[in-house]
Amino acid sequence: MRSIDNKYRSPSSIGAVGHGVKNLVRSWPDSDDVRQWLITPRSDLVLESEISDQSLKESDQIAVFEQSAGPFTTYRRVVSVSANPPTLTETTDYQVLIPWFSWLFGRLMHRSIRGRKLGPEPQQQPKWAPPDRLTPRQIHVLGLLAAASLLSAFVNTLFTQTVAFAGDDLGVGDWGRGIAGTVVRVGIVLGLPAALLADRIGRRRVVICLAWAAPIIASLGAIAPNFQLLVATQTMGRPLGLALDLLVAVIATEEMPRSSRAYAISVLAMANGMGAGVAVMALPLADLADNGWRLIYVITLVWLVVAFDLTRRLPETRRFEFHQRDTEAVAIPPLRRKRLAIQMAVAFFGNMLLSPASFFQNSFLKDERGFSAGMVAIFSLSTATPAVIGLIIGARIADQRGRRLLAAVCAPIGGLLIALSFWASGGWMWAAAIFGGIIAATAYPPLAVYRTELFPTGNRGRAAFLILASALIGGSLSLLLTGWLVDGGTHYGPIMLALVIGPVIVALIVLLTYPETAHRELEELNPEDHAGFDRPEI
Repeated sequence: MRSIDNKYRSPSSIGAVGHGVKNLVRSWPDSDDVRQWLITPRSDLVLESEISDQSLKESDQIAVFEQSAGPFTTYRRVVSVSANPPTLTETTDYQVLIPWFSWLFGRLMHRSIRGRKLGPEPQQQPKWAPPDRLTPRQIHVLGLLAAASLLSAFVNTLFTQTVAFAGDDLGVGDWGRGIAGTVVRVGIVLGLPAALLADRIGRRRVVICLAWAAPIIASLGAIAPNFQLLVATQTMGRPLGLALDLLVAVIATEEMPRSSRAYAISVLAMANGMGAGVAVMALPLADLADNGWRLIYVITLVWLVVAFDLTRRLPETRRFEFHQRDTEAVAIPPLRRKRLAIQMAVAFFGNMLLSPASFFQNSFLKDERGFSAGMVAIFSLSTATPAVIGLIIGARIADQRGRRLLAAVCAPIGGLLIALSFWASGGWMWAAAIFGGIIAATAYPPLAVYRTELFPTGNRGRAAFLILASALIGGSLSLLLTGWLVDGGTHYGPIMLALVIGPVIVALIVLLTYPETAHRELEELNPEDHAGFDRPEI
């Protein structure tokens, strides 16, 4: 059995069907139409090629296929015939290794292999899969990046989810919490060295350092004796988590094929949602006692398991390695100021609504709707989970049909519905939050993928950091404004509706200035990177 890439398979499966290799055997009565169907190479999740060397076939085998392109580390499909009674038998041996998420994507792949039905070949990927066939390496990297996104999302949402309860315990009101949220966001300057280092020494080493440092420092909030020191720990820990998150997006952009970059961003966003969801599910711990919120910070240390796995298995991106060797590429190219300014403006205005909406949601539910910590968790999970639908739809449309129009339409509509969820009550509040989350999530893949596509390898990390910093500045200013107005007696609803101007401005900027990047190689978008890069390896 042929091995597709021994580096990304388990040693026990090399050379023979063993642990982790699935064996699927199916039989049909021999007939011309079934025989023709079985000896036609698959062209869906896997692209097959037939072995032409007859010496490699046994006497009863009429066709043997191997993977020409696809995600499997091991793949072989054999069609054989027996005489009594006349029977056609298909035997498929295959293995796919997906770090951390095999329980989800592995099952979908197994279902696709088993679900092939008699009839014409579909000639396309399954609906849940990316437009391009990913390689075993790309699946390996994407799985590890998704795990890193779990870690970063938990660290990044930790303070946001607990600040209302920590504020009550430590005697701090909405204005003070808004200032604290701003201070924590301004701490992003601590992430700048990480972004600069990633452009110089590589993505892998920096990501590993951040994966260890972020949860350790964030967990110190559990022992903070006062609100000021709690803010200090998160001012250091959260920027490290954000820096990790942006470098994860950089790696995904550099590793994924040209028509699947938005898909990869959507997978990472779903993992982000899961990581944040863990923090939300831990919120009932805050009801155990006035200082029960501290237990949520202790949970942060669990994510060191991810850091250990990244240390063992995350490779450097092939684009960065090529860039380091390429004598014709510009080592540290100058930033394209116009592109950067446009991206920073979109990030600034896009976060004007989303930042206070997420930061003050728990305070709004707790203070204006009388929710307990448990009900806050139920609301957050019930309204945020359906956003996965938007991520899937947004990624598919962005990769297949384009990014600009999708982002321009969905950003303001999603923002308006999210703002209305702070105005409405009862079932209307839940409905506005759910549909607002879905539509806003549809805009996320096209907007997020632009942040790394439009800059060359030599400064992709630096550009991503500056764009993130702009987003945090926009969010910080709106946090301060929202906290000040709420403490002055203004309800959340009118404030959030006024902040919808942010997503509206985003839509106008995208329509008027953004290029279309779908189906284009990074080297085409960024001539500073030498076009001699061996794209098929990616």
